[in-house]
Amino acid sequence: MIQRFSFGHPFPTQSVVLSLPAESGPIPFLTPDGSGWQLTLSEQAAVYGLGEMPRGINKRGWHYIANNTDESRHSEDKLSFYGAHNFLLVRDGSTCFGLFVDFPGKVYYDIGYSRHDLLSFHTETPDYDLYLLSGGNENAICREFRTLIGRSYIPPRWAFGLAQSRWGYKTEEDVREVARQYKEHDLPLDMICMDIEYMQDYADFTVNKERFPDLTKLSADLKAQGIRLVPIIDAGVRVDPNDSTCTEGLEKGYFCKKADGTPFVAAVWPGKAYFADFLRPEVREWFGHKYKALTDCGIEGFWNDMNEPSLFYSPERLRAFLDDMAALREKDNIEQEEFFPRVVGGAMGLMNSPADYASFYHEADGRKVRHDQVHNLYGGSMTRAAGEAFADLRPGQRTLLYSRSSFIGSHRYGGIWLGDNNSSWAQLLANIQMMPSVQMCGFLYSGADLCGFSCDTTPDLALRWLEFGLLTPLMRNHSAVGTRMQEYYRFPEVLPAVRNMIRLRYALLPYLYSEFMKAALENTSYFRPLAFDYPDDPDAREVEDQLLLGEGLMAAPVYVQNAHGRHVYLPEPMKLLRLRAVDDYDEEILPAGHHYIRCALDEMLLFIRPGHIIPVAQPANNTAELDDASLTLWSFLPNGESAEYRMYRDDGVTTEYEKKEHWKNAADPSFLIKAPQKGRPPPARHLVFYRKLYYNIGVLYKLRCAAKRHGAFFTLRFWCKSMREVSKEAELSWHKCPKPVI
Repeated sequence: MIQRFSFGHPFPTQSVVLSLPAESGPIPFLTPDGSGWQLTLSEQAAVYGLGEMPRGINKRGWHYIANNTDESRHSEDKLSFYGAHNFLLVRDGSTCFGLFVDFPGKVYYDIGYSRHDLLSFHTETPDYDLYLLSGGNENAICREFRTLIGRSYIPPRWAFGLAQSRWGYKTEEDVREVARQYKEHDLPLDMICMDIEYMQDYADFTVNKERFPDLTKLSADLKAQGIRLVPIIDAGVRVDPNDSTCTEGLEKGYFCKKADGTPFVAAVWPGKAYFADFLRPEVREWFGHKYKALTDCGIEGFWNDMNEPSLFYSPERLRAFLDDMAALREKDNIEQEEFFPRVVGGAMGLMNSPADYASFYHEADGRKVRHDQVHNLYGGSMTRAAGEAFADLRPGQRTLLYSRSSFIGSHRYGGIWLGDNNSSWAQLLANIQMMPSVQMCGFLYSGADLCGFSCDTTPDLALRWLEFGLLTPLMRNHSAVGTRMQEYYRFPEVLPAVRNMIRLRYALLPYLYSEFMKAALENTSYFRPLAFDYPDDPDAREVEDQLLLGEGLMAAPVYVQNAHGRHVYLPEPMKLLRLRAVDDYDEEILPAGHHYIRCALDEMLLFIRPGHIIPVAQPANNTAELDDASLTLWSFLPNGESAEYRMYRDDGVTTEYEKKEHWKNAADPSFLIKAPQKGRPPPARHLVFYRKLYYNIGVLYKLRCAAKRHGAFFTLRFWCKSMREVSKEAELSWHKCPKPVI
């Protein structure tokens, strides 16, 4: 059940797609707390949500501010990151409900910070809609919330391949060299991202002809290799009388203005810049269609950046600071009482100044609205501008789009990456913990900068991060200028393992893509905490470093340097896959409970839940070459039970998502993928061959032990070489009989 409560005069954020009448009377579960609301929590209560925020999956024990912030230090002491995702889910004993605060400005949360037993929140001004969702468990409430806010963005299928990015690819040759190196090292690749260096003077929708003389040809050449170019677009429009975007925006009055009606100016990468008023529909249409300059070059994907908006400085504030420094310059001795607040604080205060955000305005429904009051809408509105335009520029075609700044509602137009992280093991853990939080807020196509953006990564961190990142929908390796080069071919000591892990990603795409499409089309989950499926298990509620992935998998990444294993909790029996490659892994059925599992640097841990099947393809060099019609089935089917997997297969390019023929299901046997069933032994000709093979390789004793352990039914998977085929996979099902079938 969804209830809407309205206070004051809410700004129309357009975050929700359902029109619900406002209710009156007391709000269930909540009590008034001054200008906001509060809730008493028991000792065992857990609070989930808030999307892109610091700390763990359970948000209890800290305070937060929903305020989109250009914050590259993703440490635990931070209060805000790049997104404002005002959805909370509370589980306290048998009580489970969700809260969505639909408000475009700052929202303050205290979740057990001031008092461990108290959750409180309030908005900066008393004008907001509050939605309360109740009447189900965690998964049901998340599904209901996703219904409220509308379908998540769906990218093209090639966007699930590997993307290589770096702030520092300055020329066409730099880009071509990345493609060559990936091919020479036999590493799959689908995308190369271009940062600000491809632009002319860092101006949006321009191309530096000296560095990139023929972008159309470059795009076509790479696409012939199965690689797409994905350029960056920034929020600031360069102040340049020779730039058409600048002159058109000024002529039409499309930029944000100061109180006196003059355009607001602040500096970002191109120096002084204007900022499009994305809250106006006509401005979104104008700016979005500017992407045509690049789609006409064959570009099919983009990433939007600096759209909080990030401000390096305003000219007025910079002049005031420099004047103050000129006064200090005359002093022979600057003591710490002046040095820290005036010099250090003054310099740092130039960036993203709250006073600057309060100095310019938007036009909305014929009235002026000060930016800081609707700040959190800006980045998502830029995403919306592009997403709406692509429907005209590329009708019927999917366009890749992901953004740094976001707000619930923009999830319908693009995905997100988790901003400028750093190369640290703590950031890897933060990536793991943030994924279910952003996805329950609708941002399904999401991921972090693998290996870390700033600072220098290490080969072991790059590999461990890849072992988790190969499961995230957006899989992008990205780094900053001046840091260690971290393209995956640059780590020879771990290159074989890196190659195996990237190829594993492509092999798993039939499952990963299907689970993503189920989540997008049916409002289910891609990533989720263990607590959501095992709400009555107190140990499951404590797990913050394992994630359920779709219907049938659980991931348990290693995120500690020098670790050769990790503790894993299983709420029920599961099949462990210790994977070194798609064709090289150990299997073991583990009982429910706590386990310490060895995991070498070149291995990753996946678990198959009972009664589930995982379709697996042969690896490919890119998504275009992937054969998802010839599949292997990984499964865990205890007690000889049968199961089936509902797989999604489409062209991955068009927007006709809902055709019934995309689903392989039981209604049409030709689209049904089934695991082996009890009573269906393999053909005799197979038994003859494999009987000899087993005996010859000395596994008779192992098979007999397995038969004794599993009783009536067990499954053995292995890879073999026949006279005619190399690396042909076979799966045999043994059934109880008087004597072993060997």
